[in-house]
Amino acid sequence: MTDRRPATTALRAFLIALMGLAMLLAAAGPSTARPEERPGVALASARYAPGEVVVKLRGEAGRAVALPPGVGVGEAVRRLRGKPGVAYAAPNYIATASIWPDDPGTPPGRRGHAGDWVLKQWNFLPCGRDCGAAVAAAQPHAAGGIDAIGAWRNLRRSGRPGARGVTVAVLDTGIAYRNTGRRFRSSPDFDRRQFVRGRDVVKNDPLPLDENGHGTHVAGTIAERTGNGIAMTGLAYGAKLMPVRVLNRLGNGQSDDIARGIRFAARHGADVINMSFNFSCTASVPLVLDAIRFAHRRGAVIVASVGNWSGLGDNPRECVQMPAAAPHVIGVGGTTESACLGAYSRRGADVDIVAPGGGPGDGGCTDSRPIFQLTFSGAGFKRFGLPADYEGTSMSAAHVSGAAALVLASGVLGRRPSADQVGRRLLATARDLGAPGRDDSFGRGLLDAGAATSPAGS
Repeated sequence: MTDRRPATTALRAFLIALMGLAMLLAAAGPSTARPEERPGVALASARYAPGEVVVKLRGEAGRAVALPPGVGVGEAVRRLRGKPGVAYAAPNYIATASIWPDDPGTPPGRRGHAGDWVLKQWNFLPCGRDCGAAVAAAQPHAAGGIDAIGAWRNLRRSGRPGARGVTVAVLDTGIAYRNTGRRFRSSPDFDRRQFVRGRDVVKNDPLPLDENGHGTHVAGTIAERTGNGIAMTGLAYGAKLMPVRVLNRLGNGQSDDIARGIRFAARHGADVINMSFNFSCTASVPLVLDAIRFAHRRGAVIVASVGNWSGLGDNPRECVQMPAAAPHVIGVGGTTESACLGAYSRRGADVDIVAPGGGPGDGGCTDSRPIFQLTFSGAGFKRFGLPADYEGTSMSAAHVSGAAALVLASGVLGRRPSADQVGRRLLATARDLGAPGRDDSFGRGLLDAGAATSPAGS
């Protein structure tokens, strides 16, 4: 650690000597300053602080010393190390927190390079240059990304990394979170300690194991383990997951079961409730509406997908389906890697926000990559992989639920924000797409987890 007390007589003399060094270098030719030492270059992109070195004279404490104009760090260090009376000289190196996830982006058991999750999880990247931001050319970015990286940084600064202390209920087909006998195995990218008490409402038992894969995929986007060297990353990786099985092995669920699942989650402390499923456009579901009102009164942030449109039959695209159409629910549409509206995403006044759903886009969009997350691969419930056929608003809702957990934990809205405050925050910080302002395709715009959790936007 360097000493930053006022300079001693010896150090002042040494600084004068540095001026002589500057003159010597100027006479020798062009400046040897590295590109990152030039004015206007962001310090965060440098390996060491521009324009200064750390020097220790014999008998003195080490300290950071500003270099005279024209003196490059590398050249100064080399020359200073050869001078009598210098105990050491070094660049003032910059440390970066060890937070870049090392997940390799490959199925368990397959080799991959640490950090290669970015090659598949475009949905978690910042938009960077695609939004006109001045960033390093090598920085991973995607036009349709939600900046999970920025959100993770904000949450570490708040002292609750990955939304630690928040519980997200996943109402779905269950989650592969336990090993039971020969039939079921837990996903290797979850930790049993991530889970709180859940419920299988379909079978009326306490073990809501996935028999489909959809729920495991959705839960993975919300809170899969991060930085563990396995497979992919999750958005709110520090949050607790509450598995509530309301859909059967075919992905279908009855309104009375769903209502019971909502009430179970609310009664057992869920801060966020994710529902990646829909009823038909004409369905009347008063039990579900009552349960949603109950959960809202309990303070839960409720998130639901707006539904997928196939273009077949007489089911209009301009029909946002329940439960996304209910009051107190954040209705989420889907977007693609290039921030186009997903060709499947429904439209209407109940679209509040959009988030990555992958797949093909409207109009001239040609991208089609899915949302990758670890779930069942092949027959049975024991093998896991990264299937390439998960796309749609189910995936989009999971992103918003994860971001809601991050906002709750971040403290940007105070210690105990209401569900409505969290919803307004997510919408207010969304990146506007489509027609200026709110529209029936994109709602208030594309989820921006980095902006939603940033104290600068409070």
